[in-house]
Amino acid sequence: MKSINILDKDYSGWLSELSSRYRQSQIKAAIKVNQEMLRFYWELGRDIVERDAENKYGSGFYTTLSKDLKYIMPNATGLSETAIRYSKRFFELYNQIIINLPQVGEIFKTGNLPQLGEESPQMATMKIMNDLFSVPWGHHKYIIDRCSKNPAKALFFVRQTVENGWSRNMLLNFLDTDLFERQGKAITNFTRTLPDETSDLAQEITRDPYDFAFTGIIGQYNERLLKDKLLNNITNFLIELGTGFAYVGKEYRLEIGETENFIDLLFYNLKLRCYVVVEVKTGKFESKDIGQLGTYMVAVDHTLCSKFDNKTIGLLICKSKDAVMARYALESSTQPIGISEYELEKFYPEKIEGTIPTIEEIETKLTELIKSEE
Repeated sequence: MKSINILDKDYSGWLSELSSRYRQSQIKAAIKVNQEMLRFYWELGRDIVERDAENKYGSGFYTTLSKDLKYIMPNATGLSETAIRYSKRFFELYNQIIINLPQVGEIFKTGNLPQLGEESPQMATMKIMNDLFSVPWGHHKYIIDRCSKNPAKALFFVRQTVENGWSRNMLLNFLDTDLFERQGKAITNFTRTLPDETSDLAQEITRDPYDFAFTGIIGQYNERLLKDKLLNNITNFLIELGTGFAYVGKEYRLEIGETENFIDLLFYNLKLRCYVVVEVKTGKFESKDIGQLGTYMVAVDHTLCSKFDNKTIGLLICKSKDAVMARYALESSTQPIGISEYELEKFYPEKIEGTIPTIEEIETKLTELIKSEE
């Protein structure tokens, strides 16, 4: 068909609406298919573990099962030997977390993913199920490969993927850093200065240290250069800060009495519904920094905040800090402040797949290959 056959305004509008509706139904169908396939993989992994299938049927069990499933279901997809092996790892990894939670079995028997509600033990179980079945299988395989010995870390990346809508590349980027270890690790006084319902969430949005490798700074620099580089890469900066941050301004002008002051960086966090004042220091943390930051925060509360905004939060990001000094300084402040460090070098895991192997590693691989062909 080369063109639209009926040239009528109402018809064209209806056609556009049908097209949009169809695309939305495709998206919903894809999500549903993904959930049902993940449920199948989970149950397959569970069966393999509970039947002790590897020991019962021998070393060639996975190859045999894959062939037999394809034989009895010739049009089915996703039943390769690799997929079946991943299904077992999928179940074993997250079962370590949910095995002690109540009513897990009932959730799988009904086949329904319940709506989230109050955070009772039962609802906590439901939330885990919803999160696990909301992430594409391809994402799960990356997480399984890199977090196979740490279920808590794996679930963390599952939830980050759900919350942020990460693509596979974005997930891989964060899997190859110490995000799990850095998340929520800033030294803060939030439990004392914020309401109970927001202090935990505020802590979660912090990181320590922050990864500023994207700035590309490798030589000498000052605070102005660092801040310029951060804002020249504002997308990466916002990603590193975490979910919900919106950029407001750099060197944001504030009149405090008869004095003109400038905030290094001002953000608004949509999750916390509050302004976040960020001060960047290229040197070691000093206790006097708390007083300056606290003054800016109070000024923001008085001059920028509406009745719908929560209390302003401060974040001091410095090159280094003495943890004891930082805690003492925060104890003296009534303002909610977090103190973190930053790094200019990329966070890499101990061994990255694809790096150049050593001579010893090459020789070992060749020896294994020769033996396997004998």
